[in-house]
Amino acid sequence: MIDTHTHLYSEEFDNDRKEMIDRALAKGVSKFYLPAINSETHEKMLALESEYPDQIISMMGLHPCYVKQESWLQELKLVEEYLNKRPFAAIGEIGIDLYWDKTTLEIQVKAFEQQIDWAVERDLPIVIHTRESFDETFEVLDRKKHPKLRGIFHCFSGDLDQAKRAMDLNFILGIGGVVTFKNGKIDQFLDQIPLDKIVLETDSPYLAPVPHRGKRNESSYLDLVVGKLVNIYNKDFSEIDRITTDNANRIFNR
Repeated sequence: MIDTHTHLYSEEFDNDRKEMIDRALAKGVSKFYLPAINSETHEKMLALESEYPDQIISMMGLHPCYVKQESWLQELKLVEEYLNKRPFAAIGEIGIDLYWDKTTLEIQVKAFEQQIDWAVERDLPIVIHTRESFDETFEVLDRKKHPKLRGIFHCFSGDLDQAKRAMDLNFILGIGGVVTFKNGKIDQFLDQIPLDKIVLETDSPYLAPVPHRGKRNESSYLDLVVGKLVNIYNKDFSEIDRITTDNANRIFNR
């Protein structure tokens, strides 16, 4: 299994990070893709990657919740410096979040567009964070259409039409703990999405799957997501593992 989106460097894991990673490895998680947030965590993320060079792979980007009037240009400059310095698996997580702060929409869009341009220039996938912002996100993607523009809609929580629109734009869907929630809704139509259009993720320490909902999430819970997909797709565990692993390797060009 590949966890395509996990914040292993999060302070929530400071007391038991090694044990938490060991639990995931023991469950069969072979790789962990780490999305960037902002300059406060970049070094911690990269240090963890150095510690586990065969399992942990970093992305680089500025998370939309950290696009702030006073600092976003400096943060983007730092992202560009990192991208020029060394390879990354993707540019992410980037996008638009209108749940926490609608007043920054204009600069969130500018930051999103700039990072899309860098991804296209470098032929890298992007990993999109979209919360209460599907219309605005699609507007940007339509405007920035390019044969090299591709990636993952992380923690997909939209409806079937939005899923189809994402796929038409050359994106696949990141599926995590939400698929196990009674009110998550995506389980009601996911069987209409081809298995080769999804990847697994946890977004740990957030969005823990049932029966851990409301508690700290961790990458070892990825098997609970697969367990739910077994029921949805009526395929066995190993087949879902194989197909989603192939999908992740393809999108990240591994």
